[in-house]
Amino acid sequence: MTDVIPAPGGVVAGAGEVRLTARSQLYAGDGVEGVGHWLRTALWQATGLPLREGRELDDTDEDGIGLQLDPELGPEEYRLVSDATGVLIEGGSAAGVFWGAQTLRQLLGPDAYRKAPLGLDRTWAVPHVTIEDTPRFRWRGLMLDVARHFMPKEGVLRYLDLMAAHKLNVFHFHLTDDQGWRVEIKRYPKLTEVGSWRARTKFGHRASPLWEEKPHGGFYTQDDIREIVAYAAERHITVVPEIDVPGHSQAAIAAYPELGNTDVIDTTTLSVWDTWGINKNVLAPTDNTLRFFEGVFEELLDLFPGEFIHVGGDECAKDQWRESPTAQARIEELGLGDEDGLQSWFIRHFDTWLTARGRRLIGWDEILEGGLAPGAAVSSWRGYAGGITAARAGHDVVMCPEQQVYLDHRQHDGADEPVPIGYVRTLEDVFRFEPVPPELGPEEARHVLGTQANLWTEVMEDTGRVDYQAFPRLVAFAEVAWSALPAPAERDFADFERRMTAHYGRLDALGVGYRPPAGPHPWQRRPGVPGRPIEGTPPKG
Repeated sequence: MTDVIPAPGGVVAGAGEVRLTARSQLYAGDGVEGVGHWLRTALWQATGLPLREGRELDDTDEDGIGLQLDPELGPEEYRLVSDATGVLIEGGSAAGVFWGAQTLRQLLGPDAYRKAPLGLDRTWAVPHVTIEDTPRFRWRGLMLDVARHFMPKEGVLRYLDLMAAHKLNVFHFHLTDDQGWRVEIKRYPKLTEVGSWRARTKFGHRASPLWEEKPHGGFYTQDDIREIVAYAAERHITVVPEIDVPGHSQAAIAAYPELGNTDVIDTTTLSVWDTWGINKNVLAPTDNTLRFFEGVFEELLDLFPGEFIHVGGDECAKDQWRESPTAQARIEELGLGDEDGLQSWFIRHFDTWLTARGRRLIGWDEILEGGLAPGAAVSSWRGYAGGITAARAGHDVVMCPEQQVYLDHRQHDGADEPVPIGYVRTLEDVFRFEPVPPELGPEEARHVLGTQANLWTEVMEDTGRVDYQAFPRLVAFAEVAWSALPAPAERDFADFERRMTAHYGRLDALGVGYRPPAGPHPWQRRPGVPGRPIEGTPPKG
């Protein structure tokens, strides 16, 4: 038996163990030197063992670790063999070897996750075992909203480590919204000078009477972003930035009022929004707006080398466009029919622009309204329906339905849950989440790139609150994204709970402020702060 999470594809247990000692060596073959550096550093911090560099695989005899590529394996597939000859991890690419190294760390026990050794007299042993493993999905994502509540750079790097420990490989970085602009754009300095700070913050749900009466904000410099992207790449995580257009844009309009619908309201009176919800102040559909955001995306392409750029596209209120002579003239000029057509035109413009530069646009499922550009992909958040529609139309899809994997939603119906939002989604509920809807046929299902858990931070004012909402449910989600599980009703939750018993020790060693199985600690509660709980069973549509 093994307590590895996510559950590996195949495990054959042996009878002995490999003991790492002060004389153990670590060999990293061609193409996996970076993984070797990461593993040596992580294990040296935790164990104090030097794990000297082996010059060839034979140097790792009996008590050493070998890392190498095997072209017969898939790109993220790995094989870990621990036997009398030592530990050997092979992968189809450096990513596969890295995921195998994460499994090795789990096999060494919870203290292998510490940042300094607890004593040099400890035994570090890897049980004899053969593990063969490969992920179910290529997109195993976590979205972190840093616009509503800013997370300093060190917190972001920590979450990349937590993602890597759970074999998640896409970090969706939600950088802009009505409540804050979090990335430096050199040609538009007021985006951060003005747009990254708000005067105060609603505390709790938007209907709450409570306010945090102090400025809140922050942003990442371009060098911070380069560091985050490089740190992620070392952990085989791709960063997908999100710049929200044409809605969720009040922070940008507060910084540059000409971006708003100036023929409807006096945009110079707008400030960075201090509450939550759907905001009616959206971008004006003008050539000036298009050129402005082309400039934003030009700088982003230099910072984020990945395939996808997320443009949001969700919850764009059309009220101002209906009242705007400028917007109505554009609809008539282009024969767009209505405001949905205008939003589609806006999104199609950036799809064409990004495609010409070798990138792909992805947006929330509202971008389906009014017609979707051929190469665009969809993040399906309003249930499964948007993803089903998109996949049937030949578009790639990332499944992240709100009522299943929005981890800002509450975990229990108890009165002590801090700022309860939405339906109850327990650890078991997330474990039984199925990303591929049964309505899709085999060809259509191939368009499901994978799945993603989302963390919206309106009611998460600090890293401790993010930890509480994310964990332990993100662990169950990681298993759903990685492992070849049976149908939801047939999944062995009792076995997952058994493995979680060991995993809580790993989370403790990592300093994660997770929700305990018995309920929140006193310091995790938020008495008197109103939320928005919804009773009953969440819809699946």
